[in-house]
Amino acid sequence: MINIDWTLLLQFGNFLVLLLVLNALLYRPLRAVLAQRKATVDGAYDRAKALEESINDKMSRYQQQLKAAKDKGAQEKAELRQAAQAEETKVLQAAQAGANEKLDRIRTQVAVEAEGARTALQGEAQNLAGLVAAKVLGRSL
Repeated sequence: MINIDWTLLLQFGNFLVLLLVLNALLYRPLRAVLAQRKATVDGAYDRAKALEESINDKMSRYQQQLKAAKDKGAQEKAELRQAAQAEETKVLQAAQAGANEKLDRIRTQVAVEAEGARTALQGEAQNLAGLVAAKVLGRSL
């Protein structure tokens, strides 16, 4: 059985003193360390979140710049292709004109040579015909 007397008050006082001493020596510093730790973790989390947002922004800008560069490259490639096709057409037309001109000169030259050959062959044919006729007839014409 428990007796309620002055020792109970002494125990209660002892408990309060112990509570005050423990609060001053243990609980307050522990709460301060825990609060500091929470602040450090929260600060690190906030910095990490800000860094992640910064990285995402930079990646977004990088992607936009990359897309713009690709678009510009494609546009320049198309322009160069058009310029090359125009140059190719121009070169082909010049080559075809040169070839046509050369072909015309060759045709003219062949026609002149053919005419000369025809004239020479006609003269030869007449000479040969005269010789053949002279031999056939046995006398000169």
